[in-house]
Amino acid sequence: MIVYHGSSVIVNFPDIEHSFRALDFGKGFYVTTVKEQAERWARRKADICGSGKAIVTVYNMVEQLDGLICKCFEEDLMEWIDFVCRCRDEEKDYLQYDLIKGNVANDKVFRVVDMYQSGIWDKERALKEIKMYPNYDQIAFVSQRAIKQLLYYESFYEVKD
Repeated sequence: MIVYHGSSVIVNFPDIEHSFRALDFGKGFYVTTVKEQAERWARRKADICGSGKAIVTVYNMVEQLDGLICKCFEEDLMEWIDFVCRCRDEEKDYLQYDLIKGNVANDKVFRVVDMYQSGIWDKERALKEIKMYPNYDQIAFVSQRAIKQLLYYESFYEVKD
């Protein structure tokens, strides 16, 4: 399966050490199967870094999970939203997994998660709102072992406006 990583640099040799903060699924190396999503991430990263270059690195991800512990949030948004909130609070339960797959909290969904996390909305209201937005996916490589076993560099390209 082809996956993409958006950044301001080419990432030939991905690692978990360069994850600077806990995101939806904790600290790790993130990819997506959605090319356009990776391009948006690349543009955002280029803006933040002031580099001017938005780069998407392309990988082949094999799906042989032999010996790896994988958490997949299929359609279970109830468990997903609580997990994302714990990761954003920098709790460490994500570290029990090598790989985590699920929806991404894009800007609109991020606001819904914030409303839930702050107690303004209950879980039922938040989940109802989330279902209104298109689903995008993300795969977080939490262990270097998972990267080494599953992810192979293919190419890169610069995102043009």
